Amino acid sequence: MTLVLTHLRWLLCVPLCGLVWACTSQSAPESNFVLLDGSQISTTQLRGKVTLINFWATSCTACVAEMPQIISTYNQYQSRGFETVAVAMSYDPPSYVVNFAQTRKLPFKVAIDNTGAVAKAWGDTKLTPTTYLVDKRGAIVKRYVGTPDFKEMNQLIEKLLAAT
Repeated sequence: MTLVLTHLRWLLCVPLCGLVWACTSQSAPESNFVLLDGSQISTTQLRGKVTLINFWATSCTACVAEMPQIISTYNQYQSRGFETVAVAMSYDPPSYVVNFAQTRKLPFKVAIDNTGAVAKAWGDTKLTPTTYLVDKRGAIVKRYVGTPDFKEMNQLIEKLLAAT
């Protein structure tokens, strides 16, 4: 099985006969995010919004460095149906995550993946930062490993927000 990125969609492609492939869109995994206030939000509840899911850690220098751009992106698009969930990795001490979110005044949802189950569901994510962009229908459109090209990502967000 091969993952192929084509036409702004992740496609799961399987060989049928010879060089013929059958492809289907890859949906975001069903996940429940436990937020810092103890509440939860699921990927099902995020349907209808363009969503950025960012796996990060307070000990990750690239994660910390990209956070102002994630804040800026959220602030730019949130009034148009854009959501962001920053998922702290299981090895990140919860007190560090809370402190980071409070001192940086993170305006979006911050979740703690205490068990690692969320990272596992999202392609067994281990590297940080890893960011997924999900369309309104719940399909993964793009995965960024490392710091995204924010100019390119914002152009993609614009297109996804304009789509019906």
